[in-house]
Amino acid sequence: MTIHLTIRSLLIIALLSGAGSYIAASAKENNNHAPEATTAEASGSFRDIPFLDNAFIDAAPADKNDGIPVGKLGVDGGNKDSIMRLAQEIAGSHHGSLDSLLIAHKGKLLFESYYLRGRVDLPHPQASATKTYTGMALGRAIQLGYLSMADLDKPLVSFLQDLDPTTFVEGAELVTLHTAMTMTTGIRITAEQWAEFETDPSQIQGQQHLQAIFEHSAPITAESQTFLYGTGPGLVMQVLNAVVPGTVEDFIKHELLDKLGIANYNWQTAPNGLPEAGWRTSMTSRDMLKWGMLAAGKGQWKGEQLVPEAFINRAASRLLTTGDDDVYGGGKHVSKLGYGYFWWSADLKHGDKSYFSTSAQGGGGQYIILIEELDLIIVVTAHENDNSTLQMTAKQIVPAFLSGTAQSQPGEAG
Repeated sequence: MTIHLTIRSLLIIALLSGAGSYIAASAKENNNHAPEATTAEASGSFRDIPFLDNAFIDAAPADKNDGIPVGKLGVDGGNKDSIMRLAQEIAGSHHGSLDSLLIAHKGKLLFESYYLRGRVDLPHPQASATKTYTGMALGRAIQLGYLSMADLDKPLVSFLQDLDPTTFVEGAELVTLHTAMTMTTGIRITAEQWAEFETDPSQIQGQQHLQAIFEHSAPITAESQTFLYGTGPGLVMQVLNAVVPGTVEDFIKHELLDKLGIANYNWQTAPNGLPEAGWRTSMTSRDMLKWGMLAAGKGQWKGEQLVPEAFINRAASRLLTTGDDDVYGGGKHVSKLGYGYFWWSADLKHGDKSYFSTSAQGGGGQYIILIEELDLIIVVTAHENDNSTLQMTAKQIVPAFLSGTAQSQPGEAG
């Protein structure tokens, strides 16, 4: 694939092996393009992918006819010098092991970069960002009328006809789609019991999975229904499988992924036979941006309402606070950590002002960050949990997109 880029719109920064200095390599017309995976890399394990010899940094991303509008950093928004300095820091491993950084502003992709294991066409492990995609699939089911917003507060077991409630623990009726997506189900199962489920998958096939959960949980009470990360995604996938026509795999593919133009992905199957709901998906960085654009567009994609606006507004809000003791990717400018429907939220401070952000997050450093006030979407992939991506966003990306920071380039209209 050949991408036509001019020298002033593209900067390739090569990181010298074993050194912390950079070389700004002149891009030759028709010769430079975002790094793509080799056949071996595409078919092998992500952990075996070799690091790029040179970071790829593009301030005028190519139009790939993939449904993502593109523009130019500094012309269509943002302080180009500031973002380029940040890119040099990332290439020098000053912000953890990032594999990609993409920035969209006012609906256009203005900045695209790849480092280390990043490849433009290689689906990147998403870890818990998968939870966000599962939640959006539920929103799609609501849009199509298979569920309603009122159903979010009904007992979750009421949607599942193959269960025997006579053996449930006390309080099973308190679990709803709302508590599942806010991780406040109150379900408490020991690690030993989970291990037993995994060693005998026959007892957790299909809705038997939920039967086992509601039989082996500690009693569910209003007091136990506090935030506990990881206790909800599988429940949501079970309900989706029960209410949509056909298989839930086909529903997700045809009603969301196909409509978003996402074809190069991996979505693994859980031991219960359904699609994984909380992890084990892989998406390209550009396709992660599409999920962010869908949320930023209040559920609209290319003029079609895929997910109800009311659902997006609730999902991406701060429905509860989780505390600031250990904020993933945080720092001194990140506070008020909260949670919606599989979306995290936090305030990002710059100067005397804080900007509300909502984000899909995955272990290893996967982020889709939305800052509505600045009409900004930031996508990050990485392979290291010890990251400070939200802090980096607050300190270096937010100020680059405040009013008056756009820069016109010589010979280009602002």
